[in-house]
Amino acid sequence: MNWYPPRAIVLSWLGLLALLGITVLTAYQPLGPFNTVAALTIATIKALLIAAVFMELRDRGGLMLAFASAGFFWLAVMVWLAFSDYATRTNFPPP
Repeated sequence: MNWYPPRAIVLSWLGLLALLGITVLTAYQPLGPFNTVAALTIATIKALLIAAVFMELRDRGGLMLAFASAGFFWLAVMVWLAFSDYATRTNFPPP
């Protein structure tokens, strides 16, 4: 009995490997303040790929998508609050 993984899993694995390579390459590029933007963009694409394939959100109905979107929205709110705290500190990191 031969068992082959579904095509979506193989393609998502290849996509995640490609995004990992892009992450490593951009980590060594002197992009200045855009390093963070590039890293967060790649991480968002990875998270969406994982949610679509492994959480099977691409095959679900509206209610499941609404709850998943609410979770991602809450994560975005928490990241925004953490960044606003970091951005408003006057002496960070301390001397």
